[in-house]
Amino acid sequence: MKILVVDDEPDVKALFEQRFRREIRNGEFEFSFAFSGEDALDYLEGHASEIVMILSDINMPGMSGIELLKTIRKDHPMAPPIVMMITAYGDTDNYEQAMKFGADDFLTKPVNFVELKQKLQERYEG
Repeated sequence: MKILVVDDEPDVKALFEQRFRREIRNGEFEFSFAFSGEDALDYLEGHASEIVMILSDINMPGMSGIELLKTIRKDHPMAPPIVMMITAYGDTDNYEQAMKFGADDFLTKPVNFVELKQKLQERYEG
């Protein structure tokens, strides 16, 4: 399963690669990283058919995760069927906006990697 992680925090790449080391080695998951909403859209232009899931932070400078989600759902209907939003703020406004614009799931920071792995395994096996 190819997953695009979108987050403006530079340490996210190392964190995911460490937490999913075994799954990456086993070929279960392959991660790509974009550090802004704009980067994610650029990446999708060339790889939309490969990506199965997007994990996107909501609060980023420039294009927010909500804006990215809206753009993906409007301009990339053949893009990932699964978009999970991640935010440091588990408030109802962000949750409702994410769901309104077509998010499939919602996580809060700090990311609970045990929970995330379970969700990914369910999607991977389903």
